[in-house]
Amino acid sequence: MDIAKKIGKAVRFSNGGFRYVKGMGVPVRGLAQVSMNLTDTDQTPIARVFEFVKREAARHGVMPVSSEIVGLIPKKALEDAAEWFLQVENFDSSLILENRLAAVMSGKMVVGGLRAGVEPFIEQLAAPTAAPGGGSASAATAAMGAALGGMVAGMSRGKKAYLQYERQLSDALARLAELREEFKASIDADAESFNEVMAAFKKAKEHPEAQTEVEASTKKATLIPLVVAERAKEAQQIIESLRPITNPRMASDLTVGASLARAGMEGALANVEINLGDLKDAEFLADVRKRVEGLRS
Repeated sequence: MDIAKKIGKAVRFSNGGFRYVKGMGVPVRGLAQVSMNLTDTDQTPIARVFEFVKREAARHGVMPVSSEIVGLIPKKALEDAAEWFLQVENFDSSLILENRLAAVMSGKMVVGGLRAGVEPFIEQLAAPTAAPGGGSASAATAAMGAALGGMVAGMSRGKKAYLQYERQLSDALARLAELREEFKASIDADAESFNEVMAAFKKAKEHPEAQTEVEASTKKATLIPLVVAERAKEAQQIIESLRPITNPRMASDLTVGASLARAGMEGALANVEINLGDLKDAEFLADVRKRVEGLRS
């Protein structure tokens, strides 16, 4: 009982600045138990509390034999405790299998930072498979460009200094949002169209009469990046138009956004042109080449 009181008092009054920690020493099974309410595990990690109690106990010639948690605890609190005691270098919670799976399944950022949101797609691009490839990457790049343009427009709209441009900013924000959704849809559409072309070629090898399917699927695989290129050029033009009507301190964001949109357009056009050699429809080829020339002018 005396030891319990001493340790409990140590936690309460020698807490080294631990806020949100209240300790009480009580005897349990002939042992001293330190019980506390820990309401902010970000400010006071559980590993730090355990280590402090351990040190205080050592001053009295005893050592903790176990610990217990009553109630629910945030997953991050346990991850932080593991990092604390294991001393893992460059630890990132996206290294935890369940967190990585959650990121892939939800398509959303999970604990682990912004990297966790984009890493699955980047790793799919790096995998030794043809799809997703350059077409999907071009659509994703254009989507990021449109997103940055939307961010700048959204942060300027409604501000007193830019009220005179409210209509232009609202229109730009709305259109960039539409384009962003189209680009995101094209990430999958491009990969799927490539797989359809490969399936058509395989079928035509065994059944020559299926050659028309090769032509049809190749046209589809050509039009998807062509539309991405056209929309990316539009996104770039909208982003550039925002320069004189938005906060000049965000000029670098506009530069990056416009560059990404331009890169998305160039990448998409490269995917268009590589498909043209497999097509025989002269009218279709002429129309596509005309549209490509219009984008490059």
